[in-house]
Amino acid sequence: MKILFQGDSITDGARYKSAASAWDKNHQIGHSYVYIIAGLLGMKYPERAYEFVNRGISGNRTDMLLARWQSDALDVCPDVLSILVGVNDCLFGCKEGIYDLSCTAYEENYRRLLTLSREKNPALKLILMEPFAHIDGQKNTPLPATVRAARLLSEQKAVRRLAKEFGAVFVPLQCAFDEAMTVREPSYWIWDGTHPTEAGHAIIAREFLKATQDIFEYTIS
Repeated sequence: MKILFQGDSITDGARYKSAASAWDKNHQIGHSYVYIIAGLLGMKYPERAYEFVNRGISGNRTDMLLARWQSDALDVCPDVLSILVGVNDCLFGCKEGIYDLSCTAYEENYRRLLTLSREKNPALKLILMEPFAHIDGQKNTPLPATVRAARLLSEQKAVRRLAKEFGAVFVPLQCAFDEAMTVREPSYWIWDGTHPTEAGHAIIAREFLKATQDIFEYTIS
């Protein structure tokens, strides 16, 4: 079973991308939640010969995923496709002074990604992960906090709709982070309001494995 992870910097995890670095197996998967998931599933089920592929790229929005979807998704031919994208659409998806709080383009782009993937493989299993953030902790962003919060909420609702439309597994993440932030300060989990710490990536991995038990049969103890 080949599992493809797609998204932005949260998925990317500073993975090595050049052909010249392909020999270095320590860094191909990156150091994000993907690394944790691949390690846990690979450890528990060595006989299944899972193949984990990370094609997340830092800074990507849904339109950027569309531009590289043929080579970085369709040509990979995954059996399972996991997507976590939205924070960059949320922060940079508006023209200056013109705020689309409905995130229409985000949902249209996302639906196109899923449609192309299902057309290529009708049996493809889809896992859609909820975009999340700590809005008050974000710095050096071009949009006001109220706009970012409204756009993020619209994106979260859109991913839920798409998961239902395509029969995908939906992985809720915002509530998990909100709950964690009652235990420790937000920066312990999401250091800049956008990017998770090691502990934050562990939350993502935990929620992923909880939501995908029907696919991977991994039980969170």
